[in-house]
Amino acid sequence: MIRLSAPADVEAIMRLWLRSTLAAHPFIDETYWFESAPMVRETFLPQAVTWVSTAEDGGINGFISVLNHQFIGALFVDEKVYGTGIAQQLMQEVKNHYPLLLLEVYQENHRALAFYRKEEFLVVNDTVHPGTDLPTWVLRWHQPLSK
Repeated sequence: MIRLSAPADVEAIMRLWLRSTLAAHPFIDETYWFESAPMVRETFLPQAVTWVSTAEDGGINGFISVLNHQFIGALFVDEKVYGTGIAQQLMQEVKNHYPLLLLEVYQENHRALAFYRKEEFLVVNDTVHPGTDLPTWVLRWHQPLSK
């Protein structure tokens, strides 16, 4: 089930974020992520609109966060449920709410890049992440004018 997050979800979101971000970015020293956690908790999550995917037991197995009505700042799914369509469901939820979406992805994050391309995101800018000095791409998706 996909639903908007609630304040009570923050701890579960943070655990999933840290576990998933460490797994998805082995090319970045893990201290960067531990140092980033307070900013994610105290600044990013409160400013974002976040949807969560919940398992039958009520636990959170995925989430997606959108800033400024267009920027996907996070999309993470528990490794245990990879391939079950949860990432696609979360992405569809935000596509239903926003006609234009942007995101930034590390060029070395091949799994994420393949997913975003499948979701019809296109590279619009080649850049460097200021916190890690690693190359990233800015990707854009927009709602088709007609179906």
